[in-house]
Amino acid sequence: MNQADVSKLMSQLRIAIRPRHRNLKNKDGPEGRLLKLRKTVTALVKHERIELFYNRADEARGYAELLISNAIRHGDTHNATMEMADYWLLEKQLVHKLFKVLVPRYENYTVSYTRMFNAPRTYPGIYYKNSVLELRGNPYPSLIVDQSQNKNLLHNVLLDEARKEYRRKKLAELAQ
Repeated sequence: MNQADVSKLMSQLRIAIRPRHRNLKNKDGPEGRLLKLRKTVTALVKHERIELFYNRADEARGYAELLISNAIRHGDTHNATMEMADYWLLEKQLVHKLFKVLVPRYENYTVSYTRMFNAPRTYPGIYYKNSVLELRGNPYPSLIVDQSQNKNLLHNVLLDEARKEYRRKKLAELAQ
């Protein structure tokens, strides 16, 4: 008896895509909104890290995850996946990057392919929430600061004092 590969039948997305409409307005209507999202997904694949408004980044993240997930699941021989890549990536050389660079990078990932961070707001200025959207494993330095070596964190201060007290005890024992 031949069993079907169930993993090919269901989506492997690692983030939730909200089914509700976001009410993001565009002066050119729905076509302009989709064009803006296509430009955002194209820029994300091209540069692997972009900074933009939170609402657009959050929506473009879902489309980028879906594009990469389908590229991993079906490969470049699947017509629907190629049409999706052709639609979302405005620069056609990025289709090759998707299948030759990003798919091998992400095929063994168990977490989402993108990361989104809140960016600081410029004050005074516009009040919109900014964010940084990036592909995991990109060649840029990490945006997350490694705090394990920060001397001022409580656990590091306590460990340092415990180390000093232990050394004082050992020196006192050696002096006697």
